[in-house]
Amino acid sequence: GGAPLDPEIARFFYGAGVLILEGYGLTETSPVVTVNTVDAMRIGSVGKPVAGTEVMIADDGEILVRGPQVMKGYYNRPEATAEAIDADGWFHTGDIGELDEDGFLRITDRKRDIIVTAGGKNIAPQPIENRVKLNPLVAEAVMIGDRRPYPVLLIVPDFERLRAWAAENGIEAADRAALIANPRVQAKMEAEVFGMLTDLARFETPKKIALLPDEFTIADGHLTPSMKVKRRVVMERYRAQIEALYADETRVPAGEV
Repeated sequence: GGAPLDPEIARFFYGAGVLILEGYGLTETSPVVTVNTVDAMRIGSVGKPVAGTEVMIADDGEILVRGPQVMKGYYNRPEATAEAIDADGWFHTGDIGELDEDGFLRITDRKRDIIVTAGGKNIAPQPIENRVKLNPLVAEAVMIGDRRPYPVLLIVPDFERLRAWAAENGIEAADRAALIANPRVQAKMEAEVFGMLTDLARFETPKKIALLPDEFTIADGHLTPSMKVKRRVVMERYRAQIEALYADETRVPAGEV
């Protein structure tokens, strides 16, 4: 729970005869809203609404839910309740999604995570981050770009694999900081990351990356207990690296002309 199942992984298991049925819900919805079933399944979706449940997509893309499983409210928090459940009984999930023509729901991002660039373009970062993390040399990826001219990526390499590649290519480094500072390593990581994103629209394609020396952990506050990245914590800790990406306009990233 807590993270989407990559469609390629789902297809792998399906092809191997292992049926995985993905669903969706929140604590406030007790918790099931939608679920794929044996008789009605669509890879890449979280299924159709369960019996007696209504799902609607708001004008801004937010998923709204109404049904008997929706909570009555937050205990002794009337203002928070009024913010979450509108006058018509719709619970505002805070998630962004789409309903296809057959009623299957697809989650695209968290509303609070949507990036709006300085040019007014809306970007859902999680699908892009999740795609980058499929690369074996990438452990974590966080997209930055809200109110910025273009998006960038903070990358935590898989250091075990990156060190193995470096050793094979005659690159020596005393520590992680020295490793990610090596120009050949930077070029390799840029090629790997941008190579995962060749079909994105121009406005949503990250223009630069910064390599980070430390993994994200629950203990250091970068991850929630359900292993979600705390974006604001990451942005605050690595503010200098982020500002450097936007300050240095002379560096042309891999794949750019």
